Amino acid sequence: MKTSTHGAHLTALTRFGAVNAFLVREDDGLTLVDTLMSGSAKAILAAASAAGAPIVRIVLTHGHADHAGSLDDLHAALADVPVLVSAREAKLMDGDPVMEPGEPPLSGARILRTKTRPTALLVPGDRVGSLEVHAAPGHTPGQIALLDPRERTLIAGDSWVTLGGVQAVGKPKWPFPFPSLVSWHRPTALATARTLRGLEPARLAVGHGRVLEQPTGEMERALASAGA
Repeated sequence: MKTSTHGAHLTALTRFGAVNAFLVREDDGLTLVDTLMSGSAKAILAAASAAGAPIVRIVLTHGHADHAGSLDDLHAALADVPVLVSAREAKLMDGDPVMEPGEPPLSGARILRTKTRPTALLVPGDRVGSLEVHAAPGHTPGQIALLDPRERTLIAGDSWVTLGGVQAVGKPKWPFPFPSLVSWHRPTALATARTLRGLEPARLAVGHGRVLEQPTGEMERALASAGA
């Protein structure tokens, strides 16, 4: 697994050059955002050890297998560490397929059903350490994004992609169309991408691709290309 640091607070953890999780440094330790695919727990724990601080909370942006795949193994190793998931995504991860009023039918990639239950359920406006919780539906119904106001770092989950070029998820784009192709509702995903651009991030950290500094110009061009 490759690690890279970005600013004073963010460390990216990358497997296979394509899938990212993040460690966010706080005064009390590290917040782990996403857990990569199954089999990543040991590498994540080693990265935290190398960073010189404990993981004190785990947050999931959404429940796809490449983001939640190592949650159960990490929870087994860090049994006292809180696990935080959006209230909407938690229902899907618990195997409840019933859609909420106004939601289109569930489609796209399967939401992973994990043994680990959340310690707390997140809603937009909550804070996780320094991180602000923002709704980011479209790729999944309950996806969230996290904004760190200390350096205006936006951890966008799969609302945005930088692998193969900056793209707003919801409009498939080669050479890496897969996040859009497996999204639950593409029009909602595009609307979310536009909303997150409006947060004026100074740094964009995504589930797939490099961390991008001063991203707003490229985000605006990607939205224009997607017709959003």
